[in-house]
Order: sequence, then structure tokens, then C-alpha cells
Amino acid sequence: MPKLPPLTPKKLLVKLKKIGFVIDHTTGSHIILYNLKTKRRAVVPQHLSDIPKGTLLSILREAGITRDEIKQV
Repeated sequence: MPKLPPLTPKKLLVKLKKIGFVIDHTTGSHIILYNLKTKRRAVVPQHLSDIPKGTLLSILREAGITRDEIKQV
């Protein structure tokens, strides 16, 4: 499997929006995105540092996105 690049929350939001996610709402320091086509959601923490690898993998699994898809966007 290809390695994931380090992503900040801002970069991840841009990539998820290109895939088809829209911002649904925010709760505290987390942004909840929703994809109308796949009916899936993704919760992205809004912090300044890079998202840890395990958290990024969890977000991708929740959103139904593979590692390859996120790297190509």
C-alpha cells in the first residue's frame, strides 16, 4: 500500500471537497462533512498540526475513501 502524505486539516478539507463532500456543520473544533451521493460522512478535527496517521486512516475509512483516491486528488 502506498504511504499517505502528511496532511493538515485544511489540505484534507480541500481534498474531501474535490471528491464531493460538503460541510454539514461544525461541532466544537471538528468539521462534519457529508457526501450526498454516497450518503457517508467524515469528521475532520480542526487543529493546526498535521493529522496523525491513525486518525487520517480512520477518517478515510469512515468516508469510504481509499489511500489511492486521496493521493490522486
